[in-house]
Amino acid sequence: MSLIAFLQAQNCSNYVGSWRHPASMTDFLSADYFTRIARTLEDATFDMAFFDDRLAMPDIYGQSHDLAVRHGIRSVKMDPTPILMAMAMATRHLGLGATYSTTYYEPFHVARLFATLDLMTGGRVAWNIVTSMNDSEAANFGRASHLEHDLRYDRADEFLQIVRDMWTSWDDDALVLDKSSGEFADPGKVRRTAFNGKYFDVNGTFTVPRSRQGHPVLLQAGSSGRGRAFAGRWADVVFTAYSSREAGEKQYRAVKQAVADAGRDPGQVVVAPAIGVVTAETPELVEKKYELIDALARPEDSLALLCEVLNTDLSTRPYDEPFTDKELADMSWQGLRDRVIQLSGTANPSVRDFVQYSGRGSLPKGGSTLVGTPTQIADQLETWFGTCCDGFVISAASVPGTYEDFARLIVPELRRRGLVKETYAGDTLRGNLGLPAPAPFAQGARA
Repeated sequence: MSLIAFLQAQNCSNYVGSWRHPASMTDFLSADYFTRIARTLEDATFDMAFFDDRLAMPDIYGQSHDLAVRHGIRSVKMDPTPILMAMAMATRHLGLGATYSTTYYEPFHVARLFATLDLMTGGRVAWNIVTSMNDSEAANFGRASHLEHDLRYDRADEFLQIVRDMWTSWDDDALVLDKSSGEFADPGKVRRTAFNGKYFDVNGTFTVPRSRQGHPVLLQAGSSGRGRAFAGRWADVVFTAYSSREAGEKQYRAVKQAVADAGRDPGQVVVAPAIGVVTAETPELVEKKYELIDALARPEDSLALLCEVLNTDLSTRPYDEPFTDKELADMSWQGLRDRVIQLSGTANPSVRDFVQYSGRGSLPKGGSTLVGTPTQIADQLETWFGTCCDGFVISAASVPGTYEDFARLIVPELRRRGLVKETYAGDTLRGNLGLPAPAPFAQGARA
């Protein structure tokens, strides 16, 4: 069972109210905040922790940043890669991932950054691939508007082909390092990267040799139809979300089929849904803990976050007015839209439906939040494992409380059942995830 922690380089976890929890740490602008988390996760033999990210604060609601800043609604967003390195220096085995956008960065920059991180950590790095979501991000990069959903994935396909070509352009044994002859590397084992496409025209030689794990692990959240096809082609780890076990089984099969359709082995891709966990030693303590965490949510948190991910200002829209088909088609995060449609049972949900069923800003209802004693939680994880997932992404409702509770209470029970390893099996992230070394790709192949 793969265990992955879902982190944010900011004042809160993905549960915005987490920073208001009495036990949450407030030194999030320091390296100590993140290295404490890293050591907790490594003690519990988590395979990886990765940072979600956006390139703008949630300032679409009312076309203002006031609400986000005043209430701490993901208003701090630091670059996750320096934090990743601080966590790597505090650990020896924990895999570490960071989000970088294919819409607002360039292939060479991302390829070099992550290849270097992978070398500096001994092969423990993952890249969480995103196409970004909204016009606020576009504005921060001097652009008038965000690319349409499917066009973002078309650009991302070209982007990934170039990055993979760069990462495989050095053979594993390209370095010679013969001081007597003066030969540093074999030029016959270093290839130029040549690619000509709709979005990119690249012809150059990459500057970073291969790492111990070949190249960084590729992580992607594929939930929409186009996103699932993209994940099927590229991802080593697919990060997803399920509304129930039944829905999870269906989505799990769909993701594995997308991998097979791309000509890859579905058994070599890890599918891991995000879950929240509220646990304690007794049912009475569980109930009190849940009530405290649930009370941290505020309706305005949900509205601000929905505007961010749907790229739509909801501040003046009637609360119960159904969205039109065109408005739904124009929404940025189509996977979230589809989940709200499914859970609400209506083809044209309203703002109220999105607030109630999206889980944005509140504890997600249904199968996404597991509440119970360690034995009860382990029972649910064991039931899901293998039938609808290969592991789990643990989201925090308080920091570091959620991670500490999971490590202290649930991991020992999972180990007792033989579901989680006692020690790390490999010396790279790929090794610990049970993933093979990446095969070389054909240079310049079109998406």
